[in-house]
Amino acid sequence: MGIHVIDIEDAHKQSVEDLFKTLNGSADGLKSTDAQERLEEYGANSFQDKKQSAILKFLRYFWGPIPWMIEVAATLSAVIKHWPDFIIILVLLLFNAVVGFWQEHQASNAVEALKKQLALKARVKRDGKWSEIDSAILVPGDIIRLRLGDIIPADIKLYEGDYLSVDQSALTGESLPVNKKTGDIGYSGSVVKQGEMVALVVATGVNTFFGKTAKLVSTAKSVSHFQKAVLTIGDYLIYISVGLAVVLFFAMLLRGADFLRLVQFALILIIAAIPVAMPAVLSVTMAIGAMVLAKMKAIVTRLESIEEMAGMDILCSDKTGTLTQNKLTLGDPVLFQVKDSQELIAAGALASKAEDQDAIDLAVIAGLKDTGILNNYTQLKFVPFDPIRKCTEAEIKEKGEGTFRVTKGAPQVIIKLCNLQEDLVKQVNDKVDELAKQGYRTLGVARTDSKEAWQFLGLLPLFDPPREDSADMIKRAKEHGIQVKMVTGDNIAIAEQISSRLGLGTHIHMADEFFGGVSEKTAISDDMAARVESADGFAQVFPQHKFKIVKVLQRLGHIVGMTGDGVNDAPALKQANTGIAVSGATDAARAAAALVLTAPGLSVVIRAVEEARKIFERMTSYAIYRITETIRIMFFVTLAMIVFNFYPITAVMIILLALLNDLPIMTIAYDNTWLNANPVRWDMRRILTVATVLGLLGVVETFGLLVIVKLFFKLDNAQIQSVIYLKLAVAGHLTLLVARSKHSFLSRPYPAKVLLFAILGTQIVAALIVGFGILVTPIPWSYVGYIWAYCIIWIFIEDWAKQQVYHHLKLTGKHHRRFISKLKQRIHPYGM
Repeated sequence: MGIHVIDIEDAHKQSVEDLFKTLNGSADGLKSTDAQERLEEYGANSFQDKKQSAILKFLRYFWGPIPWMIEVAATLSAVIKHWPDFIIILVLLLFNAVVGFWQEHQASNAVEALKKQLALKARVKRDGKWSEIDSAILVPGDIIRLRLGDIIPADIKLYEGDYLSVDQSALTGESLPVNKKTGDIGYSGSVVKQGEMVALVVATGVNTFFGKTAKLVSTAKSVSHFQKAVLTIGDYLIYISVGLAVVLFFAMLLRGADFLRLVQFALILIIAAIPVAMPAVLSVTMAIGAMVLAKMKAIVTRLESIEEMAGMDILCSDKTGTLTQNKLTLGDPVLFQVKDSQELIAAGALASKAEDQDAIDLAVIAGLKDTGILNNYTQLKFVPFDPIRKCTEAEIKEKGEGTFRVTKGAPQVIIKLCNLQEDLVKQVNDKVDELAKQGYRTLGVARTDSKEAWQFLGLLPLFDPPREDSADMIKRAKEHGIQVKMVTGDNIAIAEQISSRLGLGTHIHMADEFFGGVSEKTAISDDMAARVESADGFAQVFPQHKFKIVKVLQRLGHIVGMTGDGVNDAPALKQANTGIAVSGATDAARAAAALVLTAPGLSVVIRAVEEARKIFERMTSYAIYRITETIRIMFFVTLAMIVFNFYPITAVMIILLALLNDLPIMTIAYDNTWLNANPVRWDMRRILTVATVLGLLGVVETFGLLVIVKLFFKLDNAQIQSVIYLKLAVAGHLTLLVARSKHSFLSRPYPAKVLLFAILGTQIVAALIVGFGILVTPIPWSYVGYIWAYCIIWIFIEDWAKQQVYHHLKLTGKHHRRFISKLKQRIHPYGM
C-alpha cells in the first residue's frame, strides 16, 4: 500500500486535512478491505511480549539449586558405580523438568486466555458505519469515537467534538488531567476523564508514543499473602530438611559410614523432602481456578487476587445494574413550563445521543410516541454526562428556526442552572422526594429561551426495578459471612426504598455525613468509622466517597470488595482488596479491577467468592499434606538410622517416593473441596498444628512398623527397606485424603475422580514395585496386604486425631476472639 509510518511529532505539525491525505483516509472511515491490508502491513495494535524459546524454557529446569543437587547426586552415584541409582536419579531430574515445564505451560495458557477475554474494545467507523471492534485490529487511518472512561487505544489526532479531559500521567508524569481540543494529539494508554470527541488514528502498536517508551513502563507483580505464606512454609521445610540431614550425616559418619554414599543419600533425602513442585502446584491451582471463574462470567485480572476474594467479608455494591436490572422505564412526566408530556420528553431526547447506547438516553428516547419528530432538529454540539457535572447538554438547530440549548440531569443541578424562585424550588424538590419514595429516580429537563435564559421544563421519572435474584443473592452472601452495603448516587429515599425491598436494611446514610468536610489526607474519627461500619448503605455517593469508604473499612480490619464501572471509580477499585468492574464497565475501571464481570448481577460475585474459597482450601490442603510428609520422612529416617544404624530405605526408594507423590499432587487443582461458610484467611497456626500432629503420628506409625518387622518377622535388611518403602508410599497418599478435609475423610465432598484415580494408580504401582521386585528387593504378596491393612487402620487414627485438633483449635479460637472482643470494648466503646 506504501503508506509510511507517521512520527508523532509530524502528526503534531500536520493539520487534520493533511493527515487524512497522508493516510488515504476520510471522515467516513476506511473500507474493511483497506483496513485488513493495513493490518497486515502495520501489524497488530499491541505490544507483543518477547517470547522465549520453548527449548530454552525447558532447559531452564536443569539450572538452579534443586537441579544442581539432583545432578550432584547423579554424579556421585556414577562415581561409586551405583548405576540403578544413577539411572533413576536422571529419571527424577527429567521428570521434575517435564512436570515443571508442563505446569508452567498450562498456567501461561490460562493467563493468555484470560487476557484475550479482557481485550480492549474501540468504537470505529468503517464502511461509513459505527461498530465496536477489538482495539488490537485498529490501523492508521481509522476513525474512532472516544468518551468518558475510555483508554485511548492508539495515538490519535482529535478532529470533531468540543473537548476531552485526558489523564496521561502514566506516560508524561503530569499529575492533573490535560484538556484536549480539535487538532490536538492524544496518546495511546491515556484515560479519558471527561468529554467526547471523534479522532483519526495516526499510529498503532510499537509505533505509538507509548510503544516507543514501553521499556520505561513496567508492571509490578505483587505476591499475595497466601503465596508468601506458602513460600515461607517452603523455607521452613528446607531448614528442617537440611538441619536433620546434617545431624544424620555427622552421626553416621562417626559410625564409619561410607562418605560418598552418605553424601549421596543425604542429598537425595533433602531433594525428596523439599517441596520442589510447590511453585508449580501454586500457579496451576490458581490458573485452573481462574479459568473456572471465567466460565462463570468473572474474569480474574491477577491470579493472586483469588486469595483476597476468598477472604472478603464486606462487599460494597453499586445499585444500578448490580442490584437492579439497569432496564430503565420512563414514568409519568411532571410538567412545569411545557404544554404536554411529549414536548418534555422530546426536549430530554434532544439532550441525548442514541449512538452512545447510554441506558438513560435510550429510556428517554423510547418514551417518544413518534421518534420522527427528532428529524426536525440537528444536534450541533453534545456534551455527555460526567460524574462531576451530572448532566448532559446539547446545542440544537431547529429547521427554519434559530438555535437553542437543552440539558437534562440531576434535578438539583438543573434547578441551580435555572435560578428558580424558592417556592418553585420547594415544589420541584417535594415532587422529587415523593417520586423517590416510590423508587423513581428523576431527571430535570431545561432549555434556553430566545434570551439564552434557562427555563425549567419539568421532571422525567425513571424506574429501575431490582433484579429478580438480588434478594436471594444478598441472603446467600450473608450466609457466606459477607455483609453487603449498597452504594448509590441516587438520593436517600430511593436508596432506602430499594434497600428495604432487597432485605439489606434501611440504615442508609448520605455519604456527605461522613466525608463532607474531610480532605484526602485527613482520617475520620473512630466513632465516625464505627458508624460507617454499621451502615447498611450510602446514598448520593460520588466516586471519591467510594475510595474513602474502602479506606475506612480496611482500617477496621475488613477485607473489602468494591464494585464500580466509571473512570472515577478506578481509585476505589484499585484500593479495595477486591475491586470488581461490573458488566459494561469502562476500560479504565476494568484496568483497575481485580475481577471483571461479563454478566450483570450480584450472583456472579457470590459464585466467584465460592469458587475462590474452594481454591483457597485446595491450597491449604496441599500445604498441610506437604509439611506432614516432610516431617514424616525426615524425622523417621533420621531416627531409624540413629537408633538402628542402618538405611531404612534406599536412595532409589526415596526417588521413587518423590516421583509417585508428585503425580496425585498435580491433580489437586481439580479436587472437590469443602466450601467454608465464612471468609477465609491464612491461618498459619492451624496449618502448622494440624500438619505437625499428622507428621509426628506418621513417624510413630512408620517407626512402629519398623520395630514390628525387625522383632517379629524374619526379613533381611533389603526386604525391610521394601516394607518401609511401601508403607511410606501407601500412607503418604492416604494422608492426602485426611488432609483435604476438616471433617471425616469419609464425609462429603468426596475426592474428585481424577485425584482418586491418581492416588489409586500410584498405590498399585508402588505395590507392583515391591511385589515383583522392580528396582527393589521383592517381598511376599501377603506382606503387601498386611502393610495395606496396617495403613488403613492408621488412617482412621490420623483422621480422629485431625478432628480432635480442629475441635481444640475451634474452641481456643472462640475463647481468643471473646477475649479480644472484651479487651476492645474496654479500650473503646464502639468495639474498635
